[in-house]
Amino acid sequence: MWKLFIGILSAGNHFAERMAARKSWMQHPLIKSLNVVARFFVALHGRKEVNVELMKEADFFGDIVIVSYMDNYDLVVLKTVAICEYGVRSVATNYIMKCDDDTFVRIDAVIKEMKKVHSGGSLYVGNMNYHHKPLRYGKWAVTYEEWPEDYYPPYANGPGYIVSYDIARYIVSEFEKHKLRLFKMEDVSMGMWVEQFNSSMPVEYVHSGKFCQFGCIDNYYTAHYQSPRQMICMWNKLQQEGKAQCCNMR
Repeated sequence: MWKLFIGILSAGNHFAERMAARKSWMQHPLIKSLNVVARFFVALHGRKEVNVELMKEADFFGDIVIVSYMDNYDLVVLKTVAICEYGVRSVATNYIMKCDDDTFVRIDAVIKEMKKVHSGGSLYVGNMNYHHKPLRYGKWAVTYEEWPEDYYPPYANGPGYIVSYDIARYIVSEFEKHKLRLFKMEDVSMGMWVEQFNSSMPVEYVHSGKFCQFGCIDNYYTAHYQSPRQMICMWNKLQQEGKAQCCNMR
C-alpha cells in the first residue's frame, strides 16, 4: 500500500495553529484511513506552563512528538532528523514529507503528484532552489566559516517537501554514526544530505512551484504563511466547492 508520513514542525505555544490543521486538512479521509499519517514535532518551551499544557494536548490528541531539547532556531534541523527517524522507525511509509504548522497541505494533490513522478527510485520533491547563494548580511546571514562555498546544493524550500524512504533512512543512519552535517537552516541541510546520498545512488529531483514558499496560489499543493482562519477557510472551499483556492483574510 502506498503511504505518506507528514511531519509538521510546530512550537510549544502554537496551539491555535495545530488546532487549525486538525480541523482542516488533517480531516482528509486518507488520514482517517491511516494511509497518510501526520504528526506535530515540538521541542520544549522556555516557560514551564507552556510545556505542561503541551503534555496535556499530546495526551489528548495523540498526534504530537515531543523532541527533548529546548526550542531554538539553530536546532530546528534536529526536528527534521526526528521526522525522518519517526517516518523510518514508527510508520510503515514510502515517503516522508516535512512542513510547517502554518502550511496548508492539499493531501490528494500531493499524492497525485507523487504518483505521477514515482519511479520506484530515490525521490526529492518540492519547490527547488538551484544555484542559491548564501546571504552574508542581515537576519539570515551565514558566515564563511559556516558555509565557505558560493552556492548551496540544490534544496527544496522548507514549508513543504518530500523525500523517499531510502533518503530518510540514510539520514537517520548517518546521524546515529555522528556523520551527519547539521546546518542551521533545515531546508538547506536536507539539500546537503540528499546531495551526499546522491553520490552513491541517483536521486530524481522534482520541482514544482505549487509547493508555495510565500503564501498561496490557486491549485496549490501546499500553501505557506496561512493563519488559522485561512486554514479553515481553505478547507471549506475544498469541501464545499471542490476548488483549491486561497483565502485572503488573516
